[in-house]
Amino acid sequence: MAENKSGVKAKIQKFGSYLSGMIMPNMGAFIAWGLITALFIPTGWTPNEDLATVVGPMINYLLPLLIGFTGGHMIYGVRGGVLGATATIGAIVGTDIPMFLGAMMLGPLGGYLIKQIDKLFEGRIKQGFEMLINNFTAGILGAVLTLVAFMGVGPIVQGLNEVMAAGVQVIVNANLLPLASVFVEPAKVLFLNNAINHGILGPLALDQAAEAGKSILFMVESNPGPGLGILLAYMVFGKGMARMSASGAGVIHFLGGIHEIYFPYILMKPVLIVAAILGGATGIMTFTLFDVGLVATPSPGSIFAYLAMTPRGDYLGMLAGVFAATAVSFASAGFLLKFTKSTEEDGALTEATERMQEMKGKKSQAASHLTGQQEPVAAEGGSFAGLGDVNKVIFACDAGMGSSAMGASLLRNKFKKANIDIPVSNTAINQIPDDADIIITHKDLTDRARDKRPDARHISVDNFLGSPKYDELVNELKKNESA
Repeated sequence: MAENKSGVKAKIQKFGSYLSGMIMPNMGAFIAWGLITALFIPTGWTPNEDLATVVGPMINYLLPLLIGFTGGHMIYGVRGGVLGATATIGAIVGTDIPMFLGAMMLGPLGGYLIKQIDKLFEGRIKQGFEMLINNFTAGILGAVLTLVAFMGVGPIVQGLNEVMAAGVQVIVNANLLPLASVFVEPAKVLFLNNAINHGILGPLALDQAAEAGKSILFMVESNPGPGLGILLAYMVFGKGMARMSASGAGVIHFLGGIHEIYFPYILMKPVLIVAAILGGATGIMTFTLFDVGLVATPSPGSIFAYLAMTPRGDYLGMLAGVFAATAVSFASAGFLLKFTKSTEEDGALTEATERMQEMKGKKSQAASHLTGQQEPVAAEGGSFAGLGDVNKVIFACDAGMGSSAMGASLLRNKFKKANIDIPVSNTAINQIPDDADIIITHKDLTDRARDKRPDARHISVDNFLGSPKYDELVNELKKNESA
């Protein structure tokens, strides 16, 4: 029974990671739309009728097409992305709502189908007819998918969207939205939040924002208040390493928006999930009372992102909700820490961090700050002898943004100090470029990267921010230059 539950949880996490992989690379476009909306719509900071005309096309066409392209690209590169975007346009035109859910379905579907068609024709095309067959198979499939999406997928998704929106509206009208925290806060600690956030709340919130200029649903999962309250409670009532590390974790969580930093503190003392639920519910209740919302997804869930995505006139209610959630979470967590049996020995935080990373399925770069541990030199990738010419170094992770971006930045600084002129960049695991000479991944993703680029040199690390292999790589590249 336990294995079945673990398998279901793993599948939900994988599904959420896949949804996140379609959304996160396009987050800059979402934020751009949110900023334009906050500035130029009639209720914005500087209303401008002409500039506000950009808002509609961005949310109705640009953002769904980007999601559709990214979903197809994750399956089958640029060719899959083109088919994913082509299929998505059918759903967009066939409905009158932003087609985010449709894009999340049609993008991967387009990529998958063209991949299967290419496999079917592989080795069967006469020489000289390759371009003709490739273009027409993609064109015919794209036309069929567009028509199917226009006549079927779009209306179905619109119907589902209306049903879910109606359900959410019933909850809001009954003032029951705070009860969502009973499910959302535990889901965050179990890393199931991506499926909830990107699969349900995000698309519904964007629909509401397109109509009303803001949505409270953006704030249900992303409020940094509950986590901050728990970390403040550890600063005051905690013991040992947990107390000493809580202040640094609070900065990373509240200002940096990396919420997973506080998960080990809850796992170390699971009863604290009550504090997170109470804080989350209080925040939502306060947002509801003030009738506030955000114009777009606050990503990451930092107070700075909240400030940037808050429409004019909602700042008081937004800050009240964040700090009310912080206060309630702090008070309840403080009570639980002070009057329940202590489990905060120095080893408990490390054990909780390891348990969190096991649930997540990979090493947490933010959580590595809690224990200060550096990874040992692993046998795989430990020797760089015979490295040869290196023209590009790539860091790859699930979404190609958070942990890989930090690792790439760290190695770029090392290269700069060593006067090594080799470009270092980061990408999603499914988008590794063909000209990458060295690919650096977390050890749990190395096999996937090797399947993608078997001819490249792969470096497997436990911690993007603390691997001794970076210095070994720098030393070997310096030797190559001087040879």
